[in-house]
Amino acid sequence: MVEEELVFQPEEVKRMEYLHAALSEALRLYPSVPVDHKVVEDEVFREGKGAKVIYAMYAMGRMESIWGEECREYKPERFHGGPRLCLGKDFAYYQMKFAAASILHRYRVDVVEGHPAAPKMALTMYMKYGLKVRLTKRNKSKL
Repeated sequence: MVEEELVFQPEEVKRMEYLHAALSEALRLYPSVPVDHKVVEDEVFREGKGAKVIYAMYAMGRMESIWGEECREYKPERFHGGPRLCLGKDFAYYQMKFAAASILHRYRVDVVEGHPAAPKMALTMYMKYGLKVRLTKRNKSKL
């Protein structure tokens, strides 16, 4: 028996607003690049043009002064539409939503209990011990 493949159309993926918010909230708490730097282009610091500024997105995503008292809680509802900062951002979100929706449509995803889930800071952030999950195929008759 050949299983019919579900293919989301681009317009369907674009309308997945809550999934977009969920991915944004996950990236706020666990950014793929936890620390970055920029070179100052204007004379805004005493060091002048060309000075390097290092910033920690991982820490900024947990700052109570920015995100409020519930800054460590996962709440996708806090994200709404906003300016696009990266030319590839829309395409990256499209790919993430397409992949996540395809997996979630076919499977229930549960984190394996007892497996340590700890992020590891490096040039890019990843799970120190991996992330063990259990996939349970969804019953197509209930969809």
